[in-house]
This record gives sequence, structure tokens and C-alpha cells, in this order.
Amino acid sequence: MGLLQIFTLFGALGMFLYGMNLMSSGLQKASGDKLRSFLSAMTSNPFKGVMTGLGITSLIQSSSATTVMVVSFVNAGLLTLAQAIGVIMGANIGTTVTAWLVSWLGFKADISILAVPLMLFGFLFSNSKRNQRQNIGELIVGFSLLFLGLSFMKESVPDLNQTPQVLEFVKTWSSHGFGSVIIFLVFGTVLTLILQSSSATMAITLIMLSMGWIPFNMACAMVLGENIGTTITANIAASVGNTQAKRAAMSHTIFNVFGVIWALVFFGPFLKLVGGVIELFGLPNPSTAGFAVVASDADTSTAALYGLSMLHTLFNTINMFILIWFIKYIEKAVMWIIKAPKNAETEVFRLKYISAGPLDTPELAAEQAFDEIIHFAEISRKGLGYVKMAVSESNPDKFEELRCKLVKYEEISDRIEYEIASFLNEVSLGDISKTTSSRVKAMYKVIGELESLGDSGEAISRILNRRNQHKQVFDEDTVNKLLSMVAAVYQAYGAMLDNLVAAHKGKLAEISNAYKAEECINNLRNYLREAQIEEIENGARNYQAGVYYMDIVSELERMGDFIINISQALEKAYV
Repeated sequence: MGLLQIFTLFGALGMFLYGMNLMSSGLQKASGDKLRSFLSAMTSNPFKGVMTGLGITSLIQSSSATTVMVVSFVNAGLLTLAQAIGVIMGANIGTTVTAWLVSWLGFKADISILAVPLMLFGFLFSNSKRNQRQNIGELIVGFSLLFLGLSFMKESVPDLNQTPQVLEFVKTWSSHGFGSVIIFLVFGTVLTLILQSSSATMAITLIMLSMGWIPFNMACAMVLGENIGTTITANIAASVGNTQAKRAAMSHTIFNVFGVIWALVFFGPFLKLVGGVIELFGLPNPSTAGFAVVASDADTSTAALYGLSMLHTLFNTINMFILIWFIKYIEKAVMWIIKAPKNAETEVFRLKYISAGPLDTPELAAEQAFDEIIHFAEISRKGLGYVKMAVSESNPDKFEELRCKLVKYEEISDRIEYEIASFLNEVSLGDISKTTSSRVKAMYKVIGELESLGDSGEAISRILNRRNQHKQVFDEDTVNKLLSMVAAVYQAYGAMLDNLVAAHKGKLAEISNAYKAEECINNLRNYLREAQIEEIENGARNYQAGVYYMDIVSELERMGDFIINISQALEKAYV
């Protein structure tokens, strides 16, 4: 095998992987919002969850994208962990569609003949001014590259019958009985970890099998290893994510590892079952073929390719039917393995919806970022609650506790803004649609305004602290006026959160509620300012206390400005 042939093989593998990613990206951009709506609506029981995961993963050819949506929905409270486990089971079955597509279109129908002509249509669509057509063009180009890459891989793999020494070496590794099964299982696991794609590993396994590199039973062992490898990848990704991300990844691991264990225990009978099913299609039993699978033996080759795809499908389907009755126990197991943080309040202020892994699917990652922004806004509104308590608190010790909380909330808002912005930077580098790009820009604006709201809360705590240091107090009437201003800002927060949720659901039509809340704040500010000036002129108010009072009113009015800016940013990008 020459150096050029080796580079051609790796280049073809790269083309295959790039085509797979491009095809998945195009599908997600074309139907991302619809997929999210479908996922949230079709998980009312475990079997519906399985069918949902199967359908979505079959469509977008990416179980990782499905898992990203699942984790996001669990965190948002739209799915329970138990429902998510059902969807993940279905996603596992959905990934087997790739094996069937590759074995049928890539080997038997050889769609690579049509791949180049399809590129023309992909190019024409991608140059359209309409975003949806551009996404379809990306899908077509990705589909073509996938099968072109597969075709080049097949042509680059040498025929072992012409190199008997290498063939004997491979046979040696296949002659250790059950030990060989373990060897090839580990090989499949490691290869999946290296390539970060079980679909690519499956394609390589199909090529090795069709070219006679490995016998059918060893190819089956590799497929089992691929199922473990893909869960390790998910756990590595989730290791820097939140608790729910780790639990979702761990449930995937439990599902696949349990399946591999029973498949190894019943390896011989399981292969006979696969062979029996293939015989029903009038093809020879691949489990008895050994190294006889060669490209020139059409029936045996077809039986082996279909047999491997059938094993992949039966493995995940049988595993699902076994474990679907134990979802509650799997849920308890992952909650026991991945325990919630001891300090629940601290966990609230970490990124809740953004977990590791989604950047392979930037369209869906942008949706997760929006979930995080809504959570950020809720935290910000909670900070306003501490402002309200601090304004009316006369006990020095209790006030100091509230002041520290407002300082802490300002630090929290700084950290969350930085982490979301860093995530959005990565999303922006990905292949996203023009609509998503516009919305990402709006998200930057929103998190900046939310961070400014945290600054205002901390600024009010400083004003109140200076008032206390100068031995000034607010009488009951002044406190009530400030509380009325806080209530107006709180109402504006409610309008802003309603608009955020509506924009996230694609239902934002206008923001009149935000404008009304802003007008209410401005009118109240003007009234309080005029009343204060009049009372100072009449000698009814202490001037220094009045200065602190008006500083707080002005800061609360500034919070109203930040809040309306958020709704206006949403209006530009989502209406």
C-alpha cells in the first residue's frame, strides 16, 4: 500500500466526515425549530419518546444533535429525565439508518455515480437568495460528498488476496476465539473515539468486511465496540457541562453498555438470529461465511453488508424493548451516580442550559444559548427582589447581608455574561444561517443589558450604604414611593421575560407591553422628581436624604431603559 494510497484513504475519510457534517447541518438549519416543537410535543410516554428520538435522528443523521435538544429540554423543564432517556433510546435506533443507507446506496446501488451531477443542484440551490434554498443546497452537497468519500475509501482499500502476508496477519488476530471478539470490540471503541463519529466507524467496518479484511463475526464485534465508543465521547463532552447533561450522557452509557454485555453473553445465538433474519430475504447466512466475504461473491457480500446493518438495528431495538420497562430505575441510577451539587443556590448561578457538545450543531446551540439567556433574566429579576428588601430594611445587620447579596449578584451577572458571550463566539464561528446569525447578534445585546441591570442593583446598594454612613434615613412615605418605583420596574421585567419566552417560541409579534411598562416607569420618575423638588423647596424634606432618594429613583429608571433595550433587540431579530 503506497504512500499516495494511504493519503487518498484518509482524504476520502475526511470527505465522508465532512459530507456527513454538512448534510446534518443543512437539515438542522432547514428544520431546527420544527424539530424542537416536535420533540417537546411527542414525549408524553416512553414509547412516544422512543419514536420521537428515532424519527428525528433518522432525519438529521446525528444522534448528538438529538441529545443536545434532549438535554436542553430537560433543563428547561419541558422534558423529565425519564422522558429524555426514552428519546435517547430512540436516537440509538435512529443512528442505524446510516448503516442501512451506506450499505444499500453506497455499496449495492453505488449512488456515487449520481453524486457529482447532484453537486450541480446543490451549487444552484446554495446560490439562491432564499435562506431555505441555501440550506437545502448545503444538504445536497453534503449528501454528495458523503457518498463520494465512501466511494474513494472503497477504491483506496487494497485487496488482501493480493497481499497474502497481511491476510495471514489479520487471520491471526481473528483466530483467538472469544478473545478475538474482545480485541475487535476494543478496536471499534477506540476507532470511534478517534474519529468522533460512530457513523464513520460503521462505514469503515462495512468497507473492511466487503473487502474481506475481517470475517463477519469480527465486524459484528466492532459494531458493538462502536456503541461503547460513542457513549465515551458523550461523557467526555458532558464532563464540563451541568448536572443534567452528565446524567443524560450517563443514561446513554448505561443503555449501551448493558446492551453490549448481553450481546457478548449471547454472541453466538445473537449472530445466528441475525443470520436467520437475513436468510428470510433469500440471502446466505453471513454468520457462517468467515473470510469468504469478497467483492466478487455478490450474494455473500450483500448478505454480510445487510447482516451487519441488521445486527446494529436488532441490537438497539432489542436493547430498547428490554430497558424501556426500567426507565425509572435507570433514572434513579444516574441520579445516584451523578449527584446534584450540595449547594443548590450555587448551581443556579452556573450555566444551566448550555452543556458541552452542542457546538457540532450550531443551529441548536444558538437555541440553547437563548434558554440560558432566559435563565439569566430570571436571576436578574431575583436580584431586583433584594433591591426591594434593601430599600425598606432599617436593621443595619440585615441591610449589610442584603448589600452583600446585591454585590454577589453583580459578580454573578458579570460571570454569566462572559460565559454566554464566549459560547456565542463559538457558535458564530460555526456554519449558521443568516437568520440565526442575526439572532446571535441580538443575544449579545441582550446579555449586555442584563449585565448592566446587575450593575444597577449593586449601584443602589452603594447609594443606600452611603446614606447609612451619613446617618440619613428614609421616612415611611419615601420608602413607599421607592417601592412603587421598584414595582414598576418589576412589571417591566415581567414584560421583558414574556417577550423573551415568546421570541424563543417564535411567537413574538410586537412589544407594546414593554413600551407601556417603560412609559409607566418614566411617568412615575417624573412625578416623583417633581414632588421631591417641591417638598425640598417647602422645607418638608431633608436635602441630603433627598439626594440619595433621587439617585435611587434615577438608577431604577436606568434599569427600565436597559429592560426596554432588550425587548427592542428582540423586536429587530425575531419579529
